[in-house]
Amino acid sequence: MNQILGIGSRISHSDYGDGVVINVKSTAYTITFMSQGTKQIKIDYPFKVIEVVEPDSDLVSMLDVEMSLAKVLQKWADFTEIIPLGDKWKGGKLILKPGRADLSSKEMPIDAFFHKIVMTRDRLRVLEQRVNSSKMDDEEKVNIQQYITKIYGSLTSFNVLFKLPEHQFVGEKGVEN
Repeated sequence: MNQILGIGSRISHSDYGDGVVINVKSTAYTITFMSQGTKQIKIDYPFKVIEVVEPDSDLVSMLDVEMSLAKVLQKWADFTEIIPLGDKWKGGKLILKPGRADLSSKEMPIDAFFHKIVMTRDRLRVLEQRVNSSKMDDEEKVNIQQYITKIYGSLTSFNVLFKLPEHQFVGEKGVEN
């Protein structure tokens, strides 16, 4: 009999690629694959096990599973969480019109622009983590951290694009930007 995997186990499927077990049933696993989404896979399917997490007898909430999955995907696949664009902006476009009549306008889908904003935010977070874990002296860390905070503050103009307030940029607390 095959080994029973616990929630959080990582596998590699011949058709779907790498994935993480998010639920275990008597006959199948529910696995979220990085490029294919969530699939039901029979327990006896011959996939490759990358990392085993022993089954736990405790019940886990779906929220716990989702949070764990997000952390695993970010750690192993350099994935970032999906940040939703505000509904009123979906399908819209950004139009940059130069002040001179002899130059043409530039258009781009708001979704693409928003993706670039989110990637900037994620890269700032990584920079912040690297600074905080570096061997720099504390004064140098504080100086760089202040610049990062000011960058976040400068980017608050784009908060109007975010669907959820918890995903928005925050500059210095208590200071209007």
